[in-house]
Amino acid sequence: MNVLLKRVWIGLASALIVSLAAVVMPDHVQIEDDGRVHLGAPAPTPSPSAAAPTPESTSPPLTRDEVDEVIRTAVSSAGLDPAQGRPTVAAGANSNRTGWMAVREKTAAQSEMNAICADLERQGWTLNPNGDRPDASRSYKRGGWYLLVSTRGKTQAPSTTSDLTDSQTYLTLTGLQLNLSDIPLPKVTVRIG
Repeated sequence: MNVLLKRVWIGLASALIVSLAAVVMPDHVQIEDDGRVHLGAPAPTPSPSAAAPTPESTSPPLTRDEVDEVIRTAVSSAGLDPAQGRPTVAAGANSNRTGWMAVREKTAAQSEMNAICADLERQGWTLNPNGDRPDASRSYKRGGWYLLVSTRGKTQAPSTTSDLTDSQTYLTLTGLQLNLSDIPLPKVTVRIG
């Protein structure tokens, strides 16, 4: 019985790990309908449209200071004063993370988020719709950076000592510098189930 239980737990753990990997790196993990899992970048398929460069591929690498300026510009374009919020990462503390957060009224937060997202697109950021919920979060990429714009309520606040009222929410922009192409992933096929 212990062997059977051990195999069940290993199977569940494997499924969880693969599912998480598919969410984090959708370009490198594909799960087919029959349960087969393919790890590694998919083989490129030649097509006329694939020859054209995407906006992301031509974007020069951005520095953290440039991303901080992008955030300030986008927040200002939404009619907000960036000084009304606060940085989520101290300046100089981490060169590959940055962010901004403010407490906003729920009634205005969605339209402010939409204005921020529209400005990011105007600035040349590419929408990355994997896992996004248009009413709660959107992610963008450009120059090796990923920006997540989100509104999250009291139940998802970063601490239990939140000063949010029922009519308030957090409006956040979180920037991460990721270079997933530096992570070598072998081409592996695994069958689950």
